[in-house]
Amino acid sequence: MDAKAKIYREKAEKVIENLKKRNMNGIYCENRKQAVEEILKMIPDNALVGLGGSETILETGLVDALRKRNIRLLDRYKEGVSKEEVDAMRREGLLSDVYIASSNAITVDGKLVNMDGTGNRVAAMIFGRKKVVLMAGMNKVVRTVEDAISRIKNHAAPLNTVRVKKETPCYHLGYCNDPHCFPPNRICSQLVILESSMVPGRVTVVLVGEDLGY
Repeated sequence: MDAKAKIYREKAEKVIENLKKRNMNGIYCENRKQAVEEILKMIPDNALVGLGGSETILETGLVDALRKRNIRLLDRYKEGVSKEEVDAMRREGLLSDVYIASSNAITVDGKLVNMDGTGNRVAAMIFGRKKVVLMAGMNKVVRTVEDAISRIKNHAAPLNTVRVKKETPCYHLGYCNDPHCFPPNRICSQLVILESSMVPGRVTVVLVGEDLGY
């Protein structure tokens, strides 16, 4: 086991231990292939499955794997899908049996920190879904909530603005310049910190021993 793999595994064990204290499940997978296999096991046949916006679930091949399952997939990534159809899927996703997304950052003590533009992803994480599955590379694990917010604003958000072609200050600077960032281009609208779950096991975090997503 190389140095990075050792650190990722031991750090993941600590995160999973702390997630459990907060009524959330955590599992660790060495690689994306194993992670996809584990997530597929969590989804029953005929389930309505919603997807949050996530580079992680795309680059790992999870979306492609879901398309082959006997489920009702709200496939916002399907070729040719319109903006209006994506908006409808976002709303329907709030009533899904299983909601799959990633988390922008996860603290070692088990808090999930997320920043949304429209809010559909964090809304689904917070309430209503029978099962929420969050897939995240170990590159998203940080020490504190403050580190998590900094990671989102100064790393993830600039990359996402380039991806969705929103010319915010961070689109040009590569770091947050919040006092000069406003709608309609601003993508940091709702900051949500999940400190625990009232329903034991409703949220499962699948940590992957790779660098994934933004």
